[in-house]
Amino acid sequence: IRCTVKECDEEILHGKYGQHLSSHKEIKDRELYSHINRGGRPRQHLLSLTRRAQKHRLRELKRQVKAFAEKEEGGDIKAVCMTLFLLALRAKNEHRQADELEAIMQGKGSGLHPAVCLAIRVNTFLSCSQYHKMYRTVKAVTGRQIFQPLHALRTAEKALLPGYHPFEWKPPLKNVSTNTEVGIIDGLSGLPLSIDDYPVDTIAKRFRYDAALVCALKDMEEEILEGMKAKNLDDYLNGPFTVVVKESCDGMGDVSEKHGSGPAVPEKAVRFSFTVMNIAIACGNESKRIFEEVKPNSELCCKPLCLMLA
Repeated sequence: IRCTVKECDEEILHGKYGQHLSSHKEIKDRELYSHINRGGRPRQHLLSLTRRAQKHRLRELKRQVKAFAEKEEGGDIKAVCMTLFLLALRAKNEHRQADELEAIMQGKGSGLHPAVCLAIRVNTFLSCSQYHKMYRTVKAVTGRQIFQPLHALRTAEKALLPGYHPFEWKPPLKNVSTNTEVGIIDGLSGLPLSIDDYPVDTIAKRFRYDAALVCALKDMEEEILEGMKAKNLDDYLNGPFTVVVKESCDGMGDVSEKHGSGPAVPEKAVRFSFTVMNIAIACGNESKRIFEEVKPNSELCCKPLCLMLA
């Protein structure tokens, strides 16, 4: 074949033409001058090849990537390839696909966490069947499980209820069941009979006090450990701890039906709750505070004990 580069005109063997062409460093668009192979099989696209053929074609590149990974990334070939892929996607402005891939790489997946789905269901006032319908539709349309199924939401809900964490009081509390699985009991149980002075019907969800307290402290585990770390009290992991709790009860306003054809009912919602004000630890003769609620009057730190419609 005669070389097509200006001022060259050299005649080269067919098999060595590509090699000769690469010696022309000054030519930027060398592909324009490549000899078109009119005979033989055309080169198939990389993705249409079998896995074996892909390995064969990419063996030189694989060797280079492996050498780079061993030198720079402690042998993590996967991380190097994934990063190359992400850069290639972002270079083509395919950021959504790149974000999803990055989430999968970090073990997050593209789906939402069950607790997030539960929050969405509650905040958008969806019933279980409505949520299930949305979950099925999204899964069918996108082909991916972005929302979690109902049973995952129920499990997440259980973990948020007092009574979920197993515990043991030492010494045992008087007149309190040792069963920690109890979640909800009657609203007026245990109140003195003088309640009859105020004729009131109640519908209530009441949590066991001890179970609710344990649940609140379990939620605060990280803050407690951080506080101990800050005061160098790691040796006192077993306590004893002093927990100061503020109890409160607030009316939640008139909740009778405001519109529609329902009757005007003088209903009130009442919430009994408590707030963990501070936690201290006894170190010898002195007591060191490891947690203090910054906004004790905020609704965000109120832990429910009883939710009651009166």
